[in-house]
Amino acid sequence: MQSPIQTYLEDLHRRLVTVEGGQLASYIPQLAKANPQWLGICLVTMDGVAYSAGDVEQSFTIQSISKPFVYATALADRGRDFVSTRVGVEPSGEAFNSISLNPQTGAPFNPMINAGAIASTSLVSGDTAEAQWQRIESSMAAFMGREITVDESVYRSESETGFRNRAIAWMLKNFGIIDGDPMTTLENYFRQCSILVTCRDLAYMAATLAHDGVHPLTGVRALPTEHVERVLSVMATCGMYDYAGSWLYEVGIPAKSGVGGGIIAALPGRFGIGVFSPPLDEKGNSLRGIEACKQISRDFGLHAFSRVGDPRMSLERVYTGADAPSRRQPGADLRACLKEHAHRIKYLCLHGLLAVDGIEYIIRKMREMAPDSHSFILDMHLVRGISESAARILNQARLGFMEDGLAVVFSRIHARAEIIEPLSKAGWSGDRGFLNFEDNDLAVEWCENRLFCMASPPPERVASLSNFPLFKGIPEALMQEVELAAHSRHYAPGEQILESGQTGDGRIFFIESGQISILVPLASGTHQRISSMGPGMNFGEMVLLGQSTRSATVVADTEVTCRVLEAADFNRLSEQTPLLKITLLENLSRDMTDKLRRATQWIAALA
Repeated sequence: MQSPIQTYLEDLHRRLVTVEGGQLASYIPQLAKANPQWLGICLVTMDGVAYSAGDVEQSFTIQSISKPFVYATALADRGRDFVSTRVGVEPSGEAFNSISLNPQTGAPFNPMINAGAIASTSLVSGDTAEAQWQRIESSMAAFMGREITVDESVYRSESETGFRNRAIAWMLKNFGIIDGDPMTTLENYFRQCSILVTCRDLAYMAATLAHDGVHPLTGVRALPTEHVERVLSVMATCGMYDYAGSWLYEVGIPAKSGVGGGIIAALPGRFGIGVFSPPLDEKGNSLRGIEACKQISRDFGLHAFSRVGDPRMSLERVYTGADAPSRRQPGADLRACLKEHAHRIKYLCLHGLLAVDGIEYIIRKMREMAPDSHSFILDMHLVRGISESAARILNQARLGFMEDGLAVVFSRIHARAEIIEPLSKAGWSGDRGFLNFEDNDLAVEWCENRLFCMASPPPERVASLSNFPLFKGIPEALMQEVELAAHSRHYAPGEQILESGQTGDGRIFFIESGQISILVPLASGTHQRISSMGPGMNFGEMVLLGQSTRSATVVADTEVTCRVLEAADFNRLSEQTPLLKITLLENLSRDMTDKLRRATQWIAALA
């Protein structure tokens, strides 16, 4: 079964690859040779798993996306205090090639504009320009997770046409921001912008920042922890130039773009994102890349100021049908089946606002459990809402599990619009395979029935009272007298058999066929279903212990046939043969002990 994130990205790529508009960067001649149809999208998780679609292996030059990583290298080499005297962190609100210097200090406003990036390059450790380049090269390789290469043709093209950047470098030299020859620093800057990357490389570089400076696949620390938040902060406020404010408002992820068509976005603890599409908008950012990031942020709940957090928080806990079986009283065959197989029913308690990455994590856990599972119950009680994309992906996974023979049912959605509406838009409404139960007990009972049908079809009718556990150990001759004393009663679906609070009713009921529910009254005036029963099970037996008032209401769920034994007949037979009452009380004691054990187990599972 394909990953839901992979499915999502392929669908997103299909929708965006046809988007027209934008212009290739032309001020660097080599960049104008790119294919405007290229589009790659890649997401990397914090455990190093990469999901991608489109032209993710197409090489292109990194351009301005190198800026946060060289700035990070300068911070690691020189420290925040020294670097801050040469490069500020204030948004300029201007284009990438603007000459924005602090009028008092001469320092560039931030490291994301060209002036600040050139200054950052000069601050990397090394006694010579060659040593500084080796340091930049090794640092970029740590972020990328592989050795780097430079596109020499692009480097020469940038160097031959970079007159404005030469003017900026000399201005920085004039204000004492750059020590030594500014032209050797500038050549290193041109060279760092000409590093060849792929969309996949960008995603891993972003993921390294999101993973506290440690490459999620190689495990190599590329940046000390104390500098990670500084780099991400500058990316959030300055990384998209004069689009930075709108980006933070609409997308809400620290990011950096480059005129080669790349964009990186990194949200700590969540994802690293790389997008590549050469056509640029009027602000110099990838047109399709911006749209891809907007949709991913919305569908995955990645906005820094949204309430969605770590995707692992979407799954609060998991337990099994063995931990919390249904509250019905199982017959001997069902009890034996559940003892062996109930652990194959898995409850998954979902939590919070479910975005695509949270659903992906849940589905991944379901796949891990699948070999030892028969049914999944998704408890939605603590879910605040679900995005349409997440609902669509969850539905695809549900259908895939069904094809593999695994049932996926829901409980406690109730009528909440924030869940029902996305599910409906994703195509769930009218789907007969979509089962949503009012509570977990109904859900697990359905799963138990499915499990039991797999193991051995349940009996439709139990004709002899000797097959009921309460009469286990009663001699055949005595059972014949009991059979004669009992009479049959039939009940229609929905008919009330017993009523809570009813007094003076001394009957014991033995279900021959059909299903009943046992309900207890609540303070609100409604009832809570606490158990269901089927053929081979009995109710009302507490009269044997002297109970005179019915504590629960019993309703027929289907057509029901019961054998009924009156208390007067039971007492008469017990006086004639005391063994009857002794054996029934022993069996009742064992049954009550079993019920108490199951109730304790059920409560412990929910605690």
